[in-house]
Amino acid sequence: MNINEFLVKRFHFSKEKASEMVQENRVFINGIKALQRQDVLKSDCIEANGELLQAGLEHVYYAYYKPRGIECTLNAEIENNLLQALPFDVHVYPVGRLDKESEGLLLLTNDGKIYKDIAFSENLKEKEYLVEVDKALTEDAIEQLASGIVIMGQRTRPAQVYKVSDRSFRIILTQGLNRQIRRMCYKLNYEVTMLKRIRITSIELNGLQPGEFREISKAFFYTSK
Repeated sequence: MNINEFLVKRFHFSKEKASEMVQENRVFINGIKALQRQDVLKSDCIEANGELLQAGLEHVYYAYYKPRGIECTLNAEIENNLLQALPFDVHVYPVGRLDKESEGLLLLTNDGKIYKDIAFSENLKEKEYLVEVDKALTEDAIEQLASGIVIMGQRTRPAQVYKVSDRSFRIILTQGLNRQIRRMCYKLNYEVTMLKRIRITSIELNGLQPGEFREISKAFFYTSK
């Protein structure tokens, strides 16, 4: 059953009215604004107009190593999506997107509050990445990555940057602009050959291999680092 069908069945009104409720962002699934015709399970928490319609199951939290080649989307119509890759029988949402060619840590949960706390860049949550590029890094490049670079019409926030080897560095960001690291490197005439997220707040990969996951405690989300 999708959310539109759920609303029609629950409120006994038209499909058009159900679509309107979703369109006006009055429907939430696990604390996140619902999408038109989004599939729902009995495990999902569903709210509409501030009313709890379905309590759902207990919140779950996972650390997951997203492999390269997986699209960070729950849209089943897109090839190689997360729904195909994840082994869970409850709906979980990725916290912190990674583009298809990037790999590393995703946090997965059905807790909408956690999602909003971590995902929104204004909350200044740290995310750490290991990056490899196609040629030797200069000190000037490291300094510019740290101080901020103008991409998409805005200057990136200052970051912590540490040179790891001749062609690799670690960078700690507190924002998540679209393909931010790749765009920053491109502005400095570097091509990213490997990008791996290794930490979100205090949660690290800790030996996870591509495709593996482990359950984590909610408390980790509120341990700053």
